[in-house]
Amino acid sequence: MGMRSITVVALLCLATAAQGRLAISANDGKQLQEGEPKAVIPDSASVLDLAAYPPKVIGDVKLPASMIGSPVAVVVSRDESFAIIAASQKYNPADPMHPADDDRVSVVDLSTPSKPRLLQSVAAGPGATGVAMNKAQNLVLVAAKMDDAIHVFRLAGKMLTHLGRVDLGKGAAPTDVVFAPDGRHAYAVTMGAGKIIELAVDGTMVTLTGQDLAVGKSSYGAVITPDGNWLINTNVGGALTGEDRTGTLTMVDLKAHRLALSLPVGKTPEHVALSPDGKHIAVVLANGTANVKSAPNYDQLLGIIKIFAIGPGTLTPVAQADSCHWAQGASWSQDGSVILQQCGSERQILVYRFDGKSLIQDKAATIQFESRPGSIATSVSR
Repeated sequence: MGMRSITVVALLCLATAAQGRLAISANDGKQLQEGEPKAVIPDSASVLDLAAYPPKVIGDVKLPASMIGSPVAVVVSRDESFAIIAASQKYNPADPMHPADDDRVSVVDLSTPSKPRLLQSVAAGPGATGVAMNKAQNLVLVAAKMDDAIHVFRLAGKMLTHLGRVDLGKGAAPTDVVFAPDGRHAYAVTMGAGKIIELAVDGTMVTLTGQDLAVGKSSYGAVITPDGNWLINTNVGGALTGEDRTGTLTMVDLKAHRLALSLPVGKTPEHVALSPDGKHIAVVLANGTANVKSAPNYDQLLGIIKIFAIGPGTLTPVAQADSCHWAQGASWSQDGSVILQQCGSERQILVYRFDGKSLIQDKAATIQFESRPGSIATSVSR
């Protein structure tokens, strides 16, 4: 093998190894709570290095971010050269305790991970939360909860151009949107309607197909398995029928357009995160915890993180562990051995080790933040 071939192979190996090295955490500095100092901290995004253990923060940049809404407001490019972050709320000077709706979608350059740069901040719709990018990385969708719509953007040269919006109907209140692996469909998760709404994608044209499926009360976030067969989503309000408000996970058979499973999992399933190999999901349960240490029941209840194995129309419990207060998003390392989980109250990211059978928190690896981590992703998250 010649020197040129060796060099090319080495570069390809380095590029492959780099994928999944970075995690991007969007952090909210404006969520003021009674019983805590009323100091507002600038919103930000932090770059975490997962290449070595324990993970650590290597860079930060100030930009619009929010922890209110489904913790799916971050998407990272496949080569980890940029990230896109949505912000559903902004500081409200007229009423600091109650932030106002925001519509910002920002592009962050990660060419130098230790020095991330804000490249662009554009408007979507109010309550901009879930953000998704197709595999071709030329189309971005943003769920705007307060606009009852999915906003469509062209992506070129790390810059976004707004192309239009897909109206989902009054009261739909979408909180997430995900692309199918083949990029020909996307699926909006509607908290207000409790439905998964299918969208057809043809180039930059995004339209409703009419294939909507009711899945539960207050549907919140979703993932799709790598084979494109199964959509798994959270319902923070519980199952479609009955008075039980226990949160559920539902599995949708995307080929047959049918609800295949509705599984009670616990109180307030805040986030579902798919492992890079598509074999497991991590589910973050807020579990009704208090938000501030001054609350009488603060020490009585913790959040929970649960791991399930994915089968054809099945979710099998594998492991679980206690977490924290006001639990937010979670993300897997590329090899599936490390899970990061955000804590809004403690202003921390917890670190867990997963060996396929057990889930153990490494308390010595906990990462402290100045503001509240609210959404998180790697290049292999969505």
